[in-house]
Amino acid sequence: MADRTYQASMDGASGQFQEEEDKLIEKVVYINRVAKVVKGGRRFSFCAIVVKGDGQGSVGVGIGKANEVPEAMRKASERAQRDMRKVAIVNGTIPHETFVKYGAARVVLRPAGPGTGIIAGGPVRAVLEAAGVQNILTKIIGTTNPHNVVKATLKALRELVSADQMAHRRGKPVEEIRSR
Repeated sequence: MADRTYQASMDGASGQFQEEEDKLIEKVVYINRVAKVVKGGRRFSFCAIVVKGDGQGSVGVGIGKANEVPEAMRKASERAQRDMRKVAIVNGTIPHETFVKYGAARVVLRPAGPGTGIIAGGPVRAVLEAAGVQNILTKIIGTTNPHNVVKATLKALRELVSADQMAHRRGKPVEEIRSR
C-alpha cells in the first residue's frame, strides 16, 4: 500500500479534502510571452515548459499555452504528467554515453562517478533532477532553445538501455552482456 499524505486545504465548491499527488518533482523550465498582431493592436499569450518526475527514474515534459501564466503552467503540468515514462538509471547515473540530436539542438550525456553531481545547463538540469539522476556530465551543442534542448534530453534518456534490459531483450545472462 502506498504511503500518501493529505493536503489540509478544502476544495472551493464541494468542501471536500483533496489528496495530494505522490511527491512528484515539478520544475518550470521556461515561460515565454508571445504576441499576435491583430487589427486593434497586439494580443499577448504565454507558453510554459514544465518537467515533472518522481526522482526515481520516471520523467515527462509538457508544453502549455494560454492567455495567462498560471493556466499555461497548469496545462503544461498536466501534459508532463501524462507524458511520464521510465528511464534507465544505474547507481545514480546513466548506463552509457549518448549523443542525441533534436532539431538544431544536440545533447551529450556522459555517466559520471559518485560525488560528481549534475554538471548541466538549465533545461538539461531540470530534466535530469526530475528524473532522479545524481551524477552526470552533459553538454549542449548548437541551439540553446529550451524547447528543443528539453526534447533532445528526454529523447536521449528514453534511448538509454541498461545491461539488465539488454540481456532480457537478447535472452542472455547479464554477465555475458557486461563482459563485452
